[in-house]
Amino acid sequence: MDLTTKYLGLELKNPLLPSASPLSGEIDSIKRLEDAGAAGVVLYSLFEEQILREEAALDHFLNYGGESFAEAISYFPTNLEYNHGPVDYLEHIKKAKNAVDIPIIASLNGFTTGGWLKYAKLIEEAGADALELNLFNLPTRIDVSAVEVEKEYIEIIKTVASEVKIPVAVKLSPFFTSLPHFAKQVELAGAKGLVLFNRFYQPDIDLDELTVVPNLVLSTNWEMRLPLRWVAMLYGKVNTSFAITSGVHTYQDVLKAMMVGANVAMVCSELLKNGIGRIAEILNDLTKWMEEKEYVSIKQMQGSLSEKSVKEANAYHRANYMKELYSWHI
Repeated sequence: MDLTTKYLGLELKNPLLPSASPLSGEIDSIKRLEDAGAAGVVLYSLFEEQILREEAALDHFLNYGGESFAEAISYFPTNLEYNHGPVDYLEHIKKAKNAVDIPIIASLNGFTTGGWLKYAKLIEEAGADALELNLFNLPTRIDVSAVEVEKEYIEIIKTVASEVKIPVAVKLSPFFTSLPHFAKQVELAGAKGLVLFNRFYQPDIDLDELTVVPNLVLSTNWEMRLPLRWVAMLYGKVNTSFAITSGVHTYQDVLKAMMVGANVAMVCSELLKNGIGRIAEILNDLTKWMEEKEYVSIKQMQGSLSEKSVKEANAYHRANYMKELYSWHI
């Protein structure tokens, strides 16, 4: 049974890829992910805010007391005092590459153009096999148009893609007026992959304390329907790899992802809830299903249920929306 797939030009032993999460924060966990059968690992994200905060702190220490006596040198912090973010992240990449044989994909999370983007090159130099660029922005200004937001995104992608030789995947949100058009612009800007979709964590209201509080809710299977639909419609129109993330919990979810045209299915919540061992279970169930249905490879099924491959493409369009509404009986 051939479970191999290609993602971002990387040859993977199967299509199951743990997405960015706390599970990649320790080298021991990354080893356990590999042992369970993970095809690769997307590391937890390095955030723009972490980089800017560290650089601001360094600038403060280097300038503080600079015009005082010679003992001002004592103001300088040791590496341990300020290198607790980006520098540690780069070191973590090096350690991960030395510890496992599967591809290590770094994750860079930001939303503005700026000097922090130079870390893409440093991530490459640290040994990452690829880079996932997580564009997380929440436009709140009334005077900023969608065109301006998209333009800045494209500039970020162009900057990163021009900085590195390793492949860059872009993790997008579904909130674009014309997602197909923007996806094509992302490809033209240099991205080799699209990760659909970024899962935003929405705040909640604490009625006892009358405060706004963070609220982390793990995904469920039904959340996968949105990326399934869009990968099915983008497959064959945008020349990139596709990763489906959000809602991947079972071998059935992996199969659905492959059939609409994805190259990999990214799993996170399932592992956080039920343990790293779920990877082996999912892959075992996946293999059994393929044997029963007489599939010999993952590549055989990829794109077989995409928009361009099914007889009734309207199943992915507005006509299906109306059909479902009228099918409900009280």
